Amino acid sequence: MARIRLILDTRKSSKSATSGLYPVALRLFHKRQRLIRLPYYTSMHGWDNSNHKFKKSVLVNKSQDCDYINKLIYDRCHLAKKLIDELGDTLNTITVDSLVEHIKIAWSEKENSTIKQKITNTLSLEEWGEVIINRKLKANQPGTAKWYRGAINAIKKFNKGKDIKLYDITVTFLKEFEAHHDHLGNSKNGISAYLRGIRSIYNSAIKEDRFIPIKNSFMHYKIPRTTRTKKRAISKEKLLAIRDLEYGKGTEIWHTKNYVLVMFNCRGMNFIDLAKLKVKDVDNDRLRYGRSKTGQPLSVKITVELALILSYYLVGEKEEDDFIFPVGYDGSPENYKHYMSHRRRVNKQLKIIGADAGIEQNLTTYSIRHSWATIAKFLGVSIEVISESLGHNSLKTTEIYLKHFHNEVLDEANEKVVS
Repeated sequence: MARIRLILDTRKSSKSATSGLYPVALRLFHKRQRLIRLPYYTSMHGWDNSNHKFKKSVLVNKSQDCDYINKLIYDRCHLAKKLIDELGDTLNTITVDSLVEHIKIAWSEKENSTIKQKITNTLSLEEWGEVIINRKLKANQPGTAKWYRGAINAIKKFNKGKDIKLYDITVTFLKEFEAHHDHLGNSKNGISAYLRGIRSIYNSAIKEDRFIPIKNSFMHYKIPRTTRTKKRAISKEKLLAIRDLEYGKGTEIWHTKNYVLVMFNCRGMNFIDLAKLKVKDVDNDRLRYGRSKTGQPLSVKITVELALILSYYLVGEKEEDDFIFPVGYDGSPENYKHYMSHRRRVNKQLKIIGADAGIEQNLTTYSIRHSWATIAKFLGVSIEVISESLGHNSLKTTEIYLKHFHNEVLDEANEKVVS
């Protein structure tokens, strides 16, 4: 009598080269053994070997609808067993390979039923993407919404201007999209940004039960690894030389100089957080605000220099909800373009300030943050303290953040030792 059961195929040759996961298979024994692979993958830890199903509690399975997959693989196993029962003594006249073919035919006929219709639902990338984009806009995250929109537009352009069903975003489609942009000479960072946006939309549709794929394409396709753009930290001496620069009071470049010193005094504050600062954020000798990127609350002691700068902007009859600086940004999508325009003007002024201070590196609003972190590291401040100062959610983020400055800092230290 033929025997059949569900297993996880953990042979080395079966392991996915991209995801590192193993396929579920139907092990059939009829005179000889055969394995019939199913289009579902998990880790050894993610497979319940006793009950022959996916474990819902394991992290590697979180992006998959385990209940639905377990139902599908059970149905396939049950259908195969039913076919074997129906064949009865006829089994003795057929080979194991012939039995495998009959099982696949039975599955194919079944998949033409309502199950296949459910799997191949018609939700499209742009349709679900608009839902996600609108959520980000309501949450006052226009930058993230813009990222999603750019990713969708890139896919549509590649797809000859047409929207695409989530079901049609296959591993082959993703590889062709990547190859197309490689051919155009686009950077790995840009391609990766597009694909991470698409992956986020795709996976959110799965998590919210709006889309049930036969297999998650992003579990079998590896997004190109990004390369960190070369940024050189500005030395403390060069950065502080900005203090001695003199510009006409109230001019745009004068305000920009103040922004540099405020961000530096506030432990490498992001420019967007400076733009959102309000009068009520000044609490006696501290400046309290929430990071725009993570919402993490931060509290910075007001230094003598920071107090002097703030005294100019806080003068007069200002209300608690008034912005401290002229760039004032409320985080809303309506004012996002105004904020971006102001940031571009500030970066333009920073080029002049950098040249006036004798700074060879490109001085931008973001290089101030990188420089603060690198100077702190060079002075012996622990990674843990730097991480908390920057408002990072994990030490790993801080380590990656500082990694590309590593050789530069060591070279400078070596010069001080040997000279």
